Amino acid sequence: MGSIKDRVAIVGMGCVKFGENWDKSLEDMIIEAAYEAFEDAGVEPKDIQAAWWGSVFAGESGSIMSTPLKLAYIPVTHVENQCATGSEAIRGAAYAVAAGVYDLVLAVGAEKLKDTGYSGLPQTRPVATWSYRLTTQTPAAGFAMMATGYFAKYGLDFDEGKRLLAHIAVKNHHNGSLNPKAHFQREITLEQAINAPMIAYPLGLYDACGVSDGAAAAIITRADLAKSFRSDPIYLKAVSICQGAREGWLSQVYDLAHVEETYRGGIAAYQEAGIKDPRKEISIAEVHDCFSITELTIMEDLQFSPRGRVREDIEAGTFTLEGDLPVNTDGGLKCFGHPIGATGLRMLYEVYKQLQEKAGPRQVKNPRLGLTHNQGGEPGAATVSVLIAGNELG
Repeated sequence: MGSIKDRVAIVGMGCVKFGENWDKSLEDMIIEAAYEAFEDAGVEPKDIQAAWWGSVFAGESGSIMSTPLKLAYIPVTHVENQCATGSEAIRGAAYAVAAGVYDLVLAVGAEKLKDTGYSGLPQTRPVATWSYRLTTQTPAAGFAMMATGYFAKYGLDFDEGKRLLAHIAVKNHHNGSLNPKAHFQREITLEQAINAPMIAYPLGLYDACGVSDGAAAAIITRADLAKSFRSDPIYLKAVSICQGAREGWLSQVYDLAHVEETYRGGIAAYQEAGIKDPRKEISIAEVHDCFSITELTIMEDLQFSPRGRVREDIEAGTFTLEGDLPVNTDGGLKCFGHPIGATGLRMLYEVYKQLQEKAGPRQVKNPRLGLTHNQGGEPGAATVSVLIAGNELG
């Protein structure tokens, strides 16, 4: 198989403030994110040759995005891949450029969830292919089973497990407090996280991400053209999507302590990017912390920590802003928010800013490679994207 490594570059990005954006419509957010990206790249809408639009609940046509941006009569593709939708938009746009079909394209992801009135993911349409495989449990319940599965497999009692998850929540709240575009911008203590109201045992209020509105956008071009747009483009090294067999809930051997799609998607991305030791070579990672337990298991699935030993790294501060491998420097889903179609692009936005050393008080030291991990579905039935980008060619 071929590789996308160093064939495509990001030359502009935009992202709105995530949150309860009652004063903005979906179209307002699309325009704001896209025009920040246009300005960042020094281009105009008329320069865009094709576009990819990622949204799960905001319509079934590319015109939902192209109409407010006045991108008339160019190809616009609507993509949806659960919570990995934003990453799927990046992937479609990047591969079209890598194939030599277009020189300059746009990827946008957005969602307006607060207006639905739902406290979780809105179930606005039937998903028939899931009905015979999965139960009607909430996402919180599914990931709570993962937490108890991990605790049982690695011998953590309730108090030990809760404290471990609390460290993740505290870290991400701290990072979000440094980010003016994050939904939640206040710090919490370990005690607050541990003693918060229970949502689905053993996950409490601060173990879960919020429901948010938001949009993000990227301008993508050929790597050999990138320096004509800006002096500090970001080059894509790998863009992988891993679809699971959806066998987890049917298999008695599934341990509910890892996500196989994340593990295999990581291996594919590392191979494409030429990474031998991800813990040492990755400078920053944005991962899908829809629940604190997810971030915990992702650290092991992406080979940042040995199996069963992520506790040592969490307690040592390895994944903090000052640690050896900062994770979710913008606050993650936990604090930045999770408007489904925008999340993958928001993750790339943070990596883009970090690799350009423009992340302000969240800036990590001397970053070279950044990773985004975007997961849809549930443990045992997941869709996973792993994207790797760098600020140097080669």
